[in-house]
Amino acid sequence: MPDHATSTHAAVQAQLDRLATLSPGADILGLERIAALLSRLGDPHLSLPPVFHVAGTNGKGSTCAFLRAAIEAAGHSVHVFSSPHLVRFNERIRIAGHLIADDHLAALLAEVLDVADGIRPSFFEVTTAAAFLAFARTPAAATIVEVGLGGRLDATNVVAAPAVTGIAALGMDHEAFLGTSATGIAAEKAGIAKPGVPLVTMDYARPLRDRIAAVAAQTGAPVIARGREWNSDTARSTMRYSDDGFSVVTNRPQLVGAHQSRNLALAIAMLRHQGALHIPEAAYRAAADWAQWPARMQRLSPGPLTDRLPPASELWIDGAHNPSAAAPVARALRTIAQGRPVTLVLGMLANKDAAGVLRLLSSSIARVIAVPVSGHAHHAPQSLADIAGQFGPAATTAHSLEQALDLVRDPAPVLIAGSLYLAGEALAANDEPPA
Repeated sequence: MPDHATSTHAAVQAQLDRLATLSPGADILGLERIAALLSRLGDPHLSLPPVFHVAGTNGKGSTCAFLRAAIEAAGHSVHVFSSPHLVRFNERIRIAGHLIADDHLAALLAEVLDVADGIRPSFFEVTTAAAFLAFARTPAAATIVEVGLGGRLDATNVVAAPAVTGIAALGMDHEAFLGTSATGIAAEKAGIAKPGVPLVTMDYARPLRDRIAAVAAQTGAPVIARGREWNSDTARSTMRYSDDGFSVVTNRPQLVGAHQSRNLALAIAMLRHQGALHIPEAAYRAAADWAQWPARMQRLSPGPLTDRLPPASELWIDGAHNPSAAAPVARALRTIAQGRPVTLVLGMLANKDAAGVLRLLSSSIARVIAVPVSGHAHHAPQSLADIAGQFGPAATTAHSLEQALDLVRDPAPVLIAGSLYLAGEALAANDEPPA
């Protein structure tokens, strides 16, 4: 699906306009184009600081956030490549702890696009190449790379020798590219495995676990699995991680939701099973308190958007764009609501499973207000309202986030969800872009 990135910086926008005309405008999996593009740029992916490569259907971004927090708490600088962006394109590329500056970004995009003739790289491939150029040219102790889509054929998988790889939670998403088989999707995610490099995983249903093990064995990657080589347990206010000869107790993460404790534990397991950096125990505890990952059960601060709600209301945002992402959101909502009626403002891309998401969220909400997702092919709001009505909540539509919030009359929690693009729209409208 095309990415409608824009920038208020004229030089960045000029390069994004070039990219829009060059790119096929769609997700096309394969490593041939990115390899050719990087070759013309001097193969910067071969000169990156030690790479922590993370795949997964859900939770990979949060895992990357915990990795970054722990590495920085240990006193190291770290690069981060993530997607999608929420408000500004710059969010995708963090250089030694700071979002890339506009002038630097414009120059990098121009450098990549200037050598792209005949390759027809995708939006994501150009972005990946620009990030790798930036990272190769700037000293840092580590590089965190989040897979964009899948794993085996994702543009980030040109990294040949990462320090460690990891797979977060698995579920069904991007079926048009990855297929409709859960085991097939697991195999695609496991495609980031590299010879001799630890592949750290969560615990999955046996068919998925066996398929990942088979892919790793064929590659020659040792699997470090939750429930076997490492474990984690979550209590009311703490999380305990343990592996052979080591354990640490942290606070439960500041990121909302019980699932974030598992993502923190996965990050700790990855750090424990790599040899590039020394990470002291205190840094693991700091990661629980310091990690931030916008638009994942994030409560918005006072601002233009939240001010539209009645006093004493709460405005939350999350992606919740597929059923496996919606399930932990539903659980978190029940804790947040404490018996109060929750309004869900929902917008979803056209290729997402709206019924699957609403089936899981319906027990935690009282009302749905369906909205469009600006600039993207999306489910018609009335179609979303009709689906929501099948599961019980009252449902209506609005033309915008602002109009939807104006329809809320009683002070209670409101959740904007269904798409990270919609969450980004909310952050922008509330003057609260990620920093």
